[in-house]
Amino acid sequence: MGDVMTKAVVSVDENASYREIVDLIIERRCSAVPVVDSGLRVIGVISETDLLRKIEYAGDEDPRIFERRSRRGERAKASARTASELMSGPPIVALTGTTVAAAARRMDAESVKRLPVVDDLGRLVGIVSRGDLLKTYLRPDADVQWDVEAGVLRAFLVDDTASVTVSVKDGVVTLSGRVGRYTSAELVERLSRQVAGVVEVSSGLTYDVDDRVAVAGPIPFF
Repeated sequence: MGDVMTKAVVSVDENASYREIVDLIIERRCSAVPVVDSGLRVIGVISETDLLRKIEYAGDEDPRIFERRSRRGERAKASARTASELMSGPPIVALTGTTVAAAARRMDAESVKRLPVVDDLGRLVGIVSRGDLLKTYLRPDADVQWDVEAGVLRAFLVDDTASVTVSVKDGVVTLSGRVGRYTSAELVERLSRQVAGVVEVSSGLTYDVDDRVAVAGPIPFF
């Protein structure tokens, strides 16, 4: 996550005024800002949508209009003056050790476009957007290949009989060769898929021993 997130992240204090937040978003050309407390812990997020509630509801003096259009606190945000009143919470965040794939799944599950990145104490250390995640697929093939060889094969494939060749073309990793066990072949393929920039993995690995656990018959009772 640290390789793709923006570290110079813009944030606001929970007491920041509506005007201060608008000025900051326009000046820094960002679509949302995390809200932090005095300990720099993320307590919410304010998006352009939250700020636009004030414009959206301007002139809607008929309370019945507010009633029909109000959902998820929109009416309250239309009259909000500070960050703590405007923000959406609890915040959807990612820990610093989160993988790119896990961050993408979380964004999709929560229907958000960005994730503040926090440390173990919940303190803001960066932010990652959908665009940041997509940039991983622009990595050179040589870099992806090195990560698979060094970060997967050398780190996890300890079988001395292993002989694996890695090639990468347009982000597609091709694995060929032979390993000692089925579980080793499965592990290499699975971990290779998690390397940043990998579009797909084509595995032609063979193995000497099928060490999958199988139950041949009913378990006897004693």
